[in-house]
Order: sequence, then C-alpha cells, then structure tokens
Amino acid sequence: MTAGVGVCLRSLSVNSPATILEVNAKGELGRRIRDMGLVPGTVITVIGRAPLQDPVALRLRDFTLTLRNSEADFIFVNTQGGQQ
Repeated sequence: MTAGVGVCLRSLSVNSPATILEVNAKGELGRRIRDMGLVPGTVITVIGRAPLQDPVALRLRDFTLTLRNSEADFIFVNTQGGQQ
C-alpha cells in the first residue's frame, strides 16, 4: 500500500461511507475477501462495531457483512469526502 493513497478499513468510524481502493490479502484469505464482494470500486458503509471494536459490520450491495479487524487490516479505502 502506498502511503497517502487510502486508509485502512479498520480505522473508519461508524456511519462512514467509503470506496474500496485495494485489497492486499493474498492466497486463501484474499480469495475469500473478494468472494464476499469486497473488491476495488465497491462502496461500503461501516454500520457498527462490537463492544470491543471487533468485528466490524459493513453494509454493501444490499447486504450486511461482518469482518474481523485482522481481515479489515488488508482492505484500504477512500472516504467519500476524500479525507484520509
């Protein structure tokens, strides 16, 4: 990931919309993340977090998905307002 290009999905606040820029996971984890619809260009919104901040709940393409923070660390996004 190039510095300044995006922010890690883990760092987004609740109710923050963003667009996926890059998925850096390789192998089986990368395939699984892409199979869930988390691909570059997809618009997502963080809709909630568990009490200990893990996992994170996302809304994308008319469904809700939860990810562990360890998985979210591989996904880089651009916030809708362009702030990073």
